[in-house]
Amino acid sequence: MTFTRRVSSCFSQFLGSANRSFNSYKLPGDPSSSPSLTYGIHIFHCPDEVGIVAKLSECIASRGGNILGADVFVPQNKNVFYSRSEFVFDPVRWPRKQMDEDFLKLSNMFSAIRSVVRVPALDPKFKMAVLASKQDHCLVDLLYGWQEGRLPVDITCVISNHHRGPNNNVMHFLERNGIPYHYLHTTEENKREREILELVLNTDFLVLARYMQVLSGQFLRTYGKDVINIHHGLLPSFKGGNPCKQAFDAGVKLIGATSHFVTEELDSGPIIEQMVERVSHRDNLQSFVQKSENLEKQCLAKALRWYCELRVLPYEENRTVVF
Repeated sequence: MTFTRRVSSCFSQFLGSANRSFNSYKLPGDPSSSPSLTYGIHIFHCPDEVGIVAKLSECIASRGGNILGADVFVPQNKNVFYSRSEFVFDPVRWPRKQMDEDFLKLSNMFSAIRSVVRVPALDPKFKMAVLASKQDHCLVDLLYGWQEGRLPVDITCVISNHHRGPNNNVMHFLERNGIPYHYLHTTEENKREREILELVLNTDFLVLARYMQVLSGQFLRTYGKDVINIHHGLLPSFKGGNPCKQAFDAGVKLIGATSHFVTEELDSGPIIEQMVERVSHRDNLQSFVQKSENLEKQCLAKALRWYCELRVLPYEENRTVVF
């Protein structure tokens, strides 16, 4: 089930720009003295019951806020409710601290499993660390997306088990932007997980941009936060190493990339996004891999953007709701 409120053209215009800039917005035609409106996001996950949408709307409207759009998902025959709301508000009338208190009351009222509110223009950016190995395509695409403002995060560091010389383009980029690079040589006996944990201690989540090492269950439990991976294959097919070669040898006609959360079971975490492209008998292994790498970049970028915009919620044991 999906609930979407119709909005006026000026708010529709704002909604399109809000996801790009996350800046305050002033209504067209308003006098210069009128207050700017600020964009917020709220996600809610709780047991289903009558009146949740009404109370969410009342919470926002009672403080002078205006809902731009709302998505609701209530799975059939399951007593669970998911929602994601986008709204604008005047931070003078609805201070950020008061907003947290108001949504906390709603959480207690409905025994919420998850209730998160985010105001991108006011809240600190998510802190993200990137782990990568030798291949650069996902790392480079991620870094340039961050530089152009498409990825609203602070990159705390890049960690790699591959040494990059000082004249490497990635190293030049990191140095120019003040992003630390940590080379940690790994072996079968020592994955350097203790050092990695020390480096990512203050991050909000991790990204594996083609990091070709398997993180242990102990690492994941100790870190305790989300880890997002890009897999160069259309899971659940072609798990593990060299999935492009596996798919090529199998003669598939569709190739794919999968962005998913990392769990203790290899390449089996909840899927965030998948993308596909058609291949044919005319493709050799090289063109096959090039198409796959392009998919990986696009799929990872989209998954990270959705994650930062609070569009991804856990659903059941190994699934996701993506608004």
